Amino acid sequence: MKKILFFSLILIVSINLTAQLKNTQYKAVDEFVLKIGPLDSQNVANITAALTLKLADKEQKARAIFFWIANYISLDGKAIKANDQRKSLPEDVIKTRKATPLGFAKLFQEMSSMANIRCLVVDGYIKNNIEDLKNPADEINHSWNVVQLGQSPEQWYYVDAARACGTLDKKMAFFAKDFTSEYFFADRTLFNFDHYPDNDAWQLGSGGPKSIKEFYALPIIYNAAYFYDLKKPAPALGFLKTKTTAKISFSLPFSSDANIAKVSLIIGDGRKLQKPEPMNFTNTEGIIAFNYQFKSADTYPFKIIVDGKQVLEYLVEVSE
Repeated sequence: MKKILFFSLILIVSINLTAQLKNTQYKAVDEFVLKIGPLDSQNVANITAALTLKLADKEQKARAIFFWIANYISLDGKAIKANDQRKSLPEDVIKTRKATPLGFAKLFQEMSSMANIRCLVVDGYIKNNIEDLKNPADEINHSWNVVQLGQSPEQWYYVDAARACGTLDKKMAFFAKDFTSEYFFADRTLFNFDHYPDNDAWQLGSGGPKSIKEFYALPIIYNAAYFYDLKKPAPALGFLKTKTTAKISFSLPFSSDANIAKVSLIIGDGRKLQKPEPMNFTNTEGIIAFNYQFKSADTYPFKIIVDGKQVLEYLVEVSE
């Protein structure tokens, strides 16, 4: 019975991972990585060699490393909550198969270096939930990577395997595996809304927040925003003030290829959480637009849901 259950779980994981491969430009690389599997008994050097030696160029090698890490390493909620970085070295991560974001970033850097890819670890800040808008982190709370494939400034790329692997609940007690492909060579504009480096030199591109205060004033970005290739949303600020007699206009520029059928708002949280409320919206060349008038005077969070996926979260203060 135990054997049947074990092989059933393996089949479920395989099906879930295979489903993730659809509609991605890296499908061949990802399938190659899945065939290699978790390589449980191997060290960092052997795993890197297995992933990269047969691939043609540095971008493919970097993708293989990213995909393997994001699918076979999990977030260590207990260590993250305690800010415990004692087991963030690559060999420790390989042994335990779980890590803090710093552990993810160090492992990606180590494996990239072994594959002759220039890669650096970037420390900085992210917004984990809506409470962060009013209570910004007072110390570094995340790490990611930048990868260089050429001499031009445009040939530096963002990679965040920790965010790509899945999510933790608010208490950081439960980890849900949920691979997000778009954290590999992520869109710079969206990534800069979602990440703020401790060293400004590693904010790639232009148009990102100029200070940590400005960063924490932005709305919460969810993984699905990357899936839909969200650009600069409006309103730009995460904390909104309005009246019960006024409407707020929302504008969400998505990829023109995004086929969006439904947009909803989920208002409140905890015991005050309301059911999803469908929005009447327009879609003009990829720009989703709608208006909403909040009915109750209070302060509460609300999420924008696109085809069942959380994209953005704001905090609103409504007065009469």
